[in-house]
Amino acid sequence: MPELFNIYCDESCHLERDQSSVMVLGAVWCKASRTKEIADRLREIKQKHLLARTDEWKQPGGMPFEVKWSKVSQGQVDFYLDLIDYFFDDDDLHFRGMLIPDKRILDHASFDQSHDDWYYKMLFRLLEPVIDPEQQYHIYLDIKDTQSERTRAKLQEVLRHSRYDPLGMIIHRVQQIRSHESELMQMADLLLGAIGYHNRQRRDELPTPGKSLNPAKLEVIRRIQRRSDKSLDQTTWLRESKLNLLRWKPRGSSQ
Repeated sequence: MPELFNIYCDESCHLERDQSSVMVLGAVWCKASRTKEIADRLREIKQKHLLARTDEWKQPGGMPFEVKWSKVSQGQVDFYLDLIDYFFDDDDLHFRGMLIPDKRILDHASFDQSHDDWYYKMLFRLLEPVIDPEQQYHIYLDIKDTQSERTRAKLQEVLRHSRYDPLGMIIHRVQQIRSHESELMQMADLLLGAIGYHNRQRRDELPTPGKSLNPAKLEVIRRIQRRSDKSLDQTTWLRESKLNLLRWKPRGSSQ
């Protein structure tokens, strides 16, 4: 009997030209039957650190504290470390990331493609190892901008076509959601944010002029490295199930 899984996808610095050469895609997934239990536990961690009221997510318009990598600070570092520990302690939570260490070297013209075409290929490569054709999936994308619906429709088309699944028997749906509505989407943001920060630091893209490195973010990165036993800048085994990472490089590149 197929089991239903939920996959929550996010991205960092995915535009062709922005302030970062490093791009990261990431996805957190778990059994759909455990989604509510996991979300409740993550909210309890927010309550423990006084970042959410007991009932605020149950009330119309209630919006608990939203976890974001950009919010990691020294005053809340224990909260973020608790989130990381929970991720590694729960056997049903998994993360796969794709690291593009330098998107500035991309030569789309040589492959007769646009940056958007390449982006969909990367999303497909992110998700392909996660999807088991014997199971079923709901895939959720964070709403980013006016292009989000186009991204959703294209990704659904590409994934279903790749799995010979025109009727959506495997990929039931690809849906947009807002990150503040999903604790698991926020977990994806936290993990891929850490990978991106670590690799931007390695490329000397941090800090911005006049600012020092964020010690709380460095502590969170060290906790992820210790709990995963991964460097966060190298490809892991393909079948690594807890924290799986692909360091992508174009053909012919020595990166």
